[in-house]
Amino acid sequence: QVQLVESGGGLVQAGGSLRLSCVASGSIFSINAMGWYRQALGKQRELVASITSRGNSNYADSVKGRFTISMDNAKNTVYLRMNSLKPEDTAVYYCNVDYVRVRWGQSHTYWGQGTQVTVSS
Repeated sequence: QVQLVESGGGLVQAGGSLRLSCVASGSIFSINAMGWYRQALGKQRELVASITSRGNSNYADSVKGRFTISMDNAKNTVYLRMNSLKPEDTAVYYCNVDYVRVRWGQSHTYWGQGTQVTVSS
């Protein structure tokens, strides 16, 4: 069993900032990558940012320059710092982890329950 605990969502005015956190625990030998996705009402879930355990990151074009993803490997925790928030950033943000359960094992993916981010204009 794997658990992902997300925190940091909430209501903020346009131009404000939030930091999301996601802690992974449970039957994890090692983590390959973690990421944040979001799903706005009536839209498909989309990648916001991802980061590998080696620190290689990837961002959606819509958040480049405003959002920063980071990971603390020792704590199995991924963070998403969101600056200059816009109303169009409003969505449920989901944490994702790609991990292995045993050495040399196959990778698995697990999703968090999501945290709401609402940006008012």
